[in-house]
Amino acid sequence: MDPVTLAILLCALMLLAIFARVPVALSMGGIGAIGYALLASPQALTSYLATAWPDKFRSYELAIVPLFVLMGNIATMTGISGRLFAASNAWIGHWRGGMALAAIGGCAMFGSICGSSLATASTMARVALPEMKRAGYSGALSSGALAAGGTLGILIPPSVVLIIYAMLTEQNIVKLFLAATIPGTLAVLGFALAVTVWVRLFPEEGPATPAASWRTRFRALLGIWHIVAIFATVLGGIYGGFFTPAEGASVGVVAVAAAGLLTRSLTPKILLACLIDTAVSSAMIFAIVFGADLFNVALTLSRMPVALADWVGGSGLAPMTVMVAMIAFYLIMGCVMDSLSMILLTVPVFFPTVMGLDFGLDPQAQAMWFGILTLVVVEMGMITPPVGMNLFVISAMARDIPTRQVFLGALPFVVSELGRITLLVAFPVLSYGLVRLMS
Repeated sequence: MDPVTLAILLCALMLLAIFARVPVALSMGGIGAIGYALLASPQALTSYLATAWPDKFRSYELAIVPLFVLMGNIATMTGISGRLFAASNAWIGHWRGGMALAAIGGCAMFGSICGSSLATASTMARVALPEMKRAGYSGALSSGALAAGGTLGILIPPSVVLIIYAMLTEQNIVKLFLAATIPGTLAVLGFALAVTVWVRLFPEEGPATPAASWRTRFRALLGIWHIVAIFATVLGGIYGGFFTPAEGASVGVVAVAAAGLLTRSLTPKILLACLIDTAVSSAMIFAIVFGADLFNVALTLSRMPVALADWVGGSGLAPMTVMVAMIAFYLIMGCVMDSLSMILLTVPVFFPTVMGLDFGLDPQAQAMWFGILTLVVVEMGMITPPVGMNLFVISAMARDIPTRQVFLGALPFVVSELGRITLLVAFPVLSYGLVRLMS
């Protein structure tokens, strides 16, 4: 069988396995191993497995992942999410729709520490949903704002998915963090605009509440000063070149743990639970990374990525047409696959194709633009009905809100995301302009 045809068949089998609920790591790794054996030899596969596993996980760059996961877990278990929402709510919660805006702001701040979409959505939902229900907010607005706010964990630095993209494409992690800043800010502003329009059209769904006293507001700010200091230290130190991303993650872990000890919210029992959860999450991520690596090596042996790039280059299709087609693919697949699996599966195939097209950008800017666009589209897939993963997380936590309302609540934020994608496609400088400015 022709190697490219075999690669296409392997891709189809892998997707079928995922849709049949076979674990993603096993789907990619198992079918990748079969492809490797067929394209090379069983002996070559055995040799690869004997060396690739330890080499992959001795990677210095990959050490960043469990560190940021641990920082997010400690932040979650020590109640940081509650203080972030309380601070936001104290200042803007009395506005019409203010609690929804506070939830989005809290998600943005917590996402900058956590780096995970699902963790951000579930953690902030525990804190914000009861408050919004007591204030008379509709189930649709409450669930939609929290599901959309949760997606900010993917893009706002430090993001685990962004780190994986940097490793796959051999890009500078610090520059990618910088590149994500403006698109992440646009997401927050777009979600805030969606809430504002919503409560203007339907005032009863996000009623105004009594304003907090100035004393309460400033006390709420004092409750999060250490969180702001940690965020500024970690990202400021990384951007300023004072330490590497791995060192920054280590500083973040120590700082969050110290803050938990000082506020007496971190006990030995909670710390042990954080360490266990980090080990489980990191093992899952590493298993997916290794499974994707094995599958992508099989694709490389088949020369399918090169053949796809050559075909697109010789097809006469406009570069922007190809980019829009990829975005459409990501939108569809992002509804049924988690973000990490999507990035690991598609980037090794799509990245060479994109880099072979002429968008009038230098290679580094083009790589950053494609990476940010990919994350934004995958992020949108997490709140796109009927199968967006964040919607199911919120639905599971808010059992008194009908699933139909959760889906309807997400639609204004999907429209906001479509607007952001349009802006990023039309103006690529939004993805790399800050990096050039800082350089």
